[in-house]
Amino acid sequence: MADIAHKVHVALGERAYDILIGDRVIEEAGPILAERFPGRRFGIITDENVAKAQLPRLIASLDAARLGHSEIVLPAGESTKGWPGLQAAVEGILAARLERGDLVIALGGGVIGDLAGFAASIARRGMDFVQMPTSLLAQVDSSVGGKTGINSSHGKNLIGAFHQPRLVLADLSTLDTLAPRQFASGYAEVVKYGLIDDEDFFFWLEEKREEIFAGGPARGEAIARCCAHKARVVIEDEKELGVRALLNLGHTFGHALEKDTGYSDRLLHGEGVSIGMVLAHGFSARLGLAPSQDTGRIAAHLKNAGLPTILGDIEGGLGSTESLMAAIAQDKKVSRGALTFILTRGIGKAFIEKGVAPEAVSAFLDDMR
Repeated sequence: MADIAHKVHVALGERAYDILIGDRVIEEAGPILAERFPGRRFGIITDENVAKAQLPRLIASLDAARLGHSEIVLPAGESTKGWPGLQAAVEGILAARLERGDLVIALGGGVIGDLAGFAASIARRGMDFVQMPTSLLAQVDSSVGGKTGINSSHGKNLIGAFHQPRLVLADLSTLDTLAPRQFASGYAEVVKYGLIDDEDFFFWLEEKREEIFAGGPARGEAIARCCAHKARVVIEDEKELGVRALLNLGHTFGHALEKDTGYSDRLLHGEGVSIGMVLAHGFSARLGLAPSQDTGRIAAHLKNAGLPTILGDIEGGLGSTESLMAAIAQDKKVSRGALTFILTRGIGKAFIEKGVAPEAVSAFLDDMR
């Protein structure tokens, strides 16, 4: 039986849903889905790597609950999160003859969650979907809040829709199969929640980091605290018209770095966020907003977790500052050409700053190279 250690409720009225977190949740997915969505069929979208490690467990659970299902297996990697991957997902849903009242299951990490959620939002003019995140990054961040989408040649996550899941099932046991680099990448998003507005959580992470990486009780607690934090923000600002933008701390820099490295394994998403958070704090210190020692403390914590923290850590180097600035100018947080950054006054004191001078950002990046 599944051990549901934590339950987080996302109170969005008629679109409210639960996040269930625990060990071996996949084994109980069939009974849970049968109870909550009786009479439905399910289209499972996953990638080749997750299909080998986790798909048989889910199929066995659905079969035991006598739930009809089809599987759509896509290539693994960030490159799948584009037009061809979206087309394959939607065509797979239609080929399986899933009806509008059926559900899509996103079984995988952030790429699959974003892609499958977007496919569900447009297939048959909108289908419900369930998030089953199998990576740390997806469990603490991308599976919650309804942001779905794909990348463009112009930048990351520029094509998509807000489409809330009906349920999130986070199985802690799936994290045991992650490569250390992938787990560390997800951990950057965990740290982000402390840096935004919860310095006590960041200090707790400094004490509990080794236990989290080892798979102790602190791991589940950290994930639940991140989900509860994000749920609060989403409830207040679902469409990112205000405070939800704070969740993008480090992402403006990070997304630009991901684009510059071709959305490849040279730089994983969480690694870009790690460098981006250090840059955001460093830039804030440069502007006289934050104490410079906080930047060092944050960088040390991320480095001890196995994450890159400076531009020089990126294998293969980077393009020009001009190319990075071009990517930043395409960021979703740009408004009428003015740059918007998430800056900080210290650990746990992030804020939204509109109208940041591009020249100041460019000069800062030049100095950081």
